Amino acid sequence: MTPVLRTERLLLDPYTPADEEGFVALFQDTRVSRWMGDGPATEAEDRALFGRVFTKVYAENLFDVWAVRRDGRLVGHAEIKRTDEVDGHEIIYALAPEAWGAGLGTEIAEAVVAYGFGTLGLTEVHATVAEANGASLVLLERIGFTRVRDVREDDGSTTRVLTRARGALADERPRPVLPS
Repeated sequence: MTPVLRTERLLLDPYTPADEEGFVALFQDTRVSRWMGDGPATEAEDRALFGRVFTKVYAENLFDVWAVRRDGRLVGHAEIKRTDEVDGHEIIYALAPEAWGAGLGTEIAEAVVAYGFGTLGLTEVHATVAEANGASLVLLERIGFTRVRDVREDDGSTTRVLTRARGALADERPRPVLPS
């Protein structure tokens, strides 16, 4: 079962059915969805995805998925899951544009990485990021991820695969992530 995580300013907790409109709004915003999965989807597809969070992901305990809240308001999405694309666990995060620029993306990524190392016992965590998504690449490199390889996509774009090993940062110490 997906645990509740807390950072200095954020609460990462399992979605509830009442989060559907916020989830759909986040994923329908093309400034966000252009960097997620295969890019923007229809509203119906995003609603179906939200439904699968409950009927598959949570029901079968497949992996951890969080609603990201600040001051009680849904501002983002986070996941950590095993994927064959990186042959390990990958972090995924998204933040609503109105929350950009305040360091919240760093807080989300660090919380999910700390959960992966601490609770899941992983020795490394991965991320896949479109080469054009400079903000995410800078964020991940700043928190200790290094580029492992590039993948050329069918559409000609490039996806970067980054990895962070446990203990990768010289000043690494326990992060302020508290399971509830």
